[in-house]
Amino acid sequence: MTFEVVPIETPTLGDRSYLAHDGRLAVVVDPQRDIDRIIALAGSHGVEIAHVVETHIHNDYVTGGRALAAATGAAYHVNGEDPVRFAREPVVAGSAIEVSPSLGLRVVATPGHTFTHLSYVLSSQGRVVGVFTGGSLLFGSTGRPDLLGPARTPVLVRAQHASVRRLAAELPDDAAIFPTHGFGSFCSATQTDGTASTIGHERKVNPALTQDERSYVEELLAGLDAFPAYYAWMAPANLAAPDGSPDLSPPRLADADELRRRIEAGEWVVDVRERRAFAAGHLPGTVNLGMDGQFATYLGWLVPPGTPLTLLGRTPGDVAEAQRELVRIGIDRPSRAAVGTPADWTGGAPPATTRLATFEDLQAARSERDPVVLDVRRRLEWAQAHLAGAVHLPLHELQDRLADVPVGEVWVHCRSGYRAAVAASLLAASGRGVVCVDDEFANAEKAGVEIVHAGS
Repeated sequence: MTFEVVPIETPTLGDRSYLAHDGRLAVVVDPQRDIDRIIALAGSHGVEIAHVVETHIHNDYVTGGRALAAATGAAYHVNGEDPVRFAREPVVAGSAIEVSPSLGLRVVATPGHTFTHLSYVLSSQGRVVGVFTGGSLLFGSTGRPDLLGPARTPVLVRAQHASVRRLAAELPDDAAIFPTHGFGSFCSATQTDGTASTIGHERKVNPALTQDERSYVEELLAGLDAFPAYYAWMAPANLAAPDGSPDLSPPRLADADELRRRIEAGEWVVDVRERRAFAAGHLPGTVNLGMDGQFATYLGWLVPPGTPLTLLGRTPGDVAEAQRELVRIGIDRPSRAAVGTPADWTGGAPPATTRLATFEDLQAARSERDPVVLDVRRRLEWAQAHLAGAVHLPLHELQDRLADVPVGEVWVHCRSGYRAAVAASLLAASGRGVVCVDDEFANAEKAGVEIVHAGS
């Protein structure tokens, strides 16, 4: 074996970390905070982690880089220009990192996603074979340039265009690209497709390589939408860098009486079951964020900072999975947990239910009466196409704007049902009568629902 690059997927955050090795020594790129799975992966490949590198100070998750380096004895490389508050081996543009006698990295400055963003060109036996691009060059897209605030965006977006072109100019067409973002992460300027790509392929499809600077800048900025509120916490956390593994031990269990007290106190009690199970029966007042979607992203976006959090799941494994997701965004310890069924959590009272419906059901309801139709998709989704007569409140604004939802029975929808289920649970917890449209938005027009398209 000359080399292997193993992606480490975190699909609910839309990110990848990487383990690159030559069969003996390895480097880890942009590790997530739950480092136990990375150490286990290295062990399964029989390799020693010798280096850990960061492409940038992350905005969408808490890094595990410092903790991983400490646990393995690896060298920890972070841009020397980043004002971190911990010891690291600083790197700058042009720095070289010898992972092993046959495997090496060369550092390239690629500002745009952040001012100090770096990419790492991977060479095996002296030949360039790939590049770890972090939040710079993504599959068919680039990292978003607006996370540091609107005043800095005009400079960063132009830097992003130049950085991608620098990589394309310096690297061969067959060099593989290994981005950290772009698999559902809100750090991506646009959603991306595919699981692999090369510099040559990106020359043909990537806007930063097919458009001039002005066209790229105008199109990218017009396509940016809201990003999760918890991103504001991540960069400060990563500048400090947690120095140990998170505590993933099981939280204390709560009985039915305690669950009710916590709900009445305004705490968040989160049911992590998928939305159809939640709809069939749940503890009144709970919020549904299923583990079958972007659980951590939306929970981190919605829950007020510092709010005590209790997790409900079918099994201890469900709660453990949710805990693992949450530590990645800096929510370290749930206050309590409960496992079992809704009947266990209600203390013998009948569980609440939520009606699920399709767009055909909505069309039938509108022919008989005038229900409130609530669209909780984001701004750009609404602008592209929406239901005639619908009210628009993006999910991330709903909790603070419940009073803006018109009086009456509410039929809530999104693109595929996940966000609608979250919104429906928030509405029901506030005492509203709600129907959750568990259907694909593409089916609305087929069902005869009138759609308002962009430009019409």
